[in-house]
Amino acid sequence: MKKLKIIIERSEDHFGAYAENAAGIYGAGDTVEEAKQSILDAIKIITEEFAPENIPSILKARYEIIYRFDAESFLAYYKGIFTNSALEKITGINQRQLQHYSSGLKKPRQPQLKKIEEGLHRLATELQAVELV
Repeated sequence: MKKLKIIIERSEDHFGAYAENAAGIYGAGDTVEEAKQSILDAIKIITEEFAPENIPSILKARYEIIYRFDAESFLAYYKGIFTNSALEKITGINQRQLQHYSSGLKKPRQPQLKKIEEGLHRLATELQAVELV
């Protein structure tokens, strides 16, 4: 199955979304949820209304959507779920630095992005192994 990679980025006044690996798939919204829905709406229009030769090849077969965030957008989107304190425990990055990333004051370097991503993946693996009785 192919992966349709959707980049979600925060700008000054909205969230933009676009396909990294397929031309012509764009969306936007005031929130991440709206940007995601906008992308889904764009895909529906493309697949239902475009001539077959104008539909990106990835949309002609089975695919899954992968959402890729810049650090600022991710931290803003999940702010109600992950506090800076919790993220510090998960990632090992201090809260002040995380606040700089979430506000857009600073952009994390690649090693910092990797620490955040790996910490989140470790948490996801732990949560997938949980069974409540």
